[in-house]
Amino acid sequence: MAEPLTVLIAARDEESRIGPTVEALGRAFPDAEILVADDGSRDATASAARRAGARVVRLPRLGKGQALTLAEREAQAGRLLLCDADLDGDLAPLLDGGADLTIAAFAERQGGGFGIAKRAARTLIRARSAFEAREPLSGQRAFSPAAREACFPLAPGFGCEVRSTIDAVRAGLTVEERELRLRHRATGRNAHGFLHRARQLLEAALACGPTALNHRGLRLPLVGVLVALGGSRAPARVRLGVAGAALLGLADDLWSGPERGFRAHLGKGSTTGAAKALGIPAVALATTRSLRGATLVALAANALNQLDTRPGRALKAFLAGAALVRGPAKAYVPIAVLLTPYDLREMTMLGDSGANALGAVLGYGSVSKLTARGQILSIAALAGLTVVGETRSLGALIERTPGLSQLDRLGRP
Repeated sequence: MAEPLTVLIAARDEESRIGPTVEALGRAFPDAEILVADDGSRDATASAARRAGARVVRLPRLGKGQALTLAEREAQAGRLLLCDADLDGDLAPLLDGGADLTIAAFAERQGGGFGIAKRAARTLIRARSAFEAREPLSGQRAFSPAAREACFPLAPGFGCEVRSTIDAVRAGLTVEERELRLRHRATGRNAHGFLHRARQLLEAALACGPTALNHRGLRLPLVGVLVALGGSRAPARVRLGVAGAALLGLADDLWSGPERGFRAHLGKGSTTGAAKALGIPAVALATTRSLRGATLVALAANALNQLDTRPGRALKAFLAGAALVRGPAKAYVPIAVLLTPYDLREMTMLGDSGANALGAVLGYGSVSKLTARGQILSIAALAGLTVVGETRSLGALIERTPGLSQLDRLGRP
C-alpha cells in the first residue's frame, strides 16, 4: 500500500486564493489530507480553507518555517507535500520517482527582481552541501518519511527551503529538482517585491548558520555571538571579556549535552558547560584583575543565561539592567535593541552565547559603577538567584508573579 500523504500549506492573509488552491489540491490528491497552517491571518483565510475542505491549524503570526513546523506535528505519518497558498498547477509529478526530496522548478520565470536572492541562496546551498540547486527558494517540495525526519523542524521564515535542501543532502538522502508548469503570484520590481526578497536573503543566510531548538521545539538561528561585535565604545578589557563569554557560550550551544545547571555540568565532569563555568570566571579575572570583580561578572553572566528560557526575557532584563548600571553597558544597548524584535518573534535566539555575553556586560558595568560594598551585595544577590535557579524554575516564578508576568509576555506574538 502507498504511504499516506499530507499536503501542507502555509498561508497568511490569503482569503481570496486559499479556497481555489485547496480545492485543486483536493481534486489532484483525493486520498490526501489537506492541512493549512494559518500563520496569524487577519482575514478569513481559515474559514475559506475549511469551506474548501482543508483542516486548519490556527497559529500566532510567526513566519513560514515556524508555521510549517508547528502544523507538521499535526500531520499523520508518511509522505509530506509542501505547497504555497497561491499556487496554480499540477504537483503530482513531485510524488513520482524515488527521490527523498523532490523540488519543483518552474518551467517559466514569473516576475522577480534581479536574481540576487536566488543566486545567494544557490551559493549558500553549494557552500553547505555541494548541491547545485536550480530553484533554491521553491516552496513546492515533496518529502519522503526519511526526508521529513531529516529536515523538520524547519528553519524559520523564508530560510526553510534553503536549509531543508542542505539538511536532506547532508543526511545522505537523494534530492531531485523537477521542472513543472506552475504559476503563482510573483513579486515585481517594486518596493514590496524588493523588501520581500531582502527578507528572503536575510532569513536564508541566518538559516544556514548554527541553529538550536527553543522552548517549544522551533528551530531558530543562534545569533547571540553578534553581541561580541557590539560595544565598539566600551573599554578594550570589557570587549575582550564579553567576547570570551560569547565564544564559551557558543561552544556550549553547539556541543553541549543534556546537562543543565552548575551541578549537572560539574558533576558530569568534562563538558562544554563545565568549560564555560570555569572559563568565564577565568576570563573575567584576567580582565578585571580582581577576584571580587571576576565573581560579579561570572554570576551576572550566569544569571542572565538562567533567564533566557522564553523569547525576549533575557534581552528585557539586560536593557533594564543597562539603564541602571550604565557605564560600558550603554555601548551594548544598540545591538540588544536590534536583536530584541527577532528574539521576541521567535525568528532567532540568543542561546548561551548571547545571554552569557549580555550578562557579562552587566557585570562589567557593575564593577565600574559600584563601590566595594555594592559589589559584595550584588554578588550575594546574584548568588542567591543562582541557587534559586538551580533548585527551582525562575521562569515559573516570573510567570506566577503579577506585573512581571505581563512584562515578560510583552511583545510576543
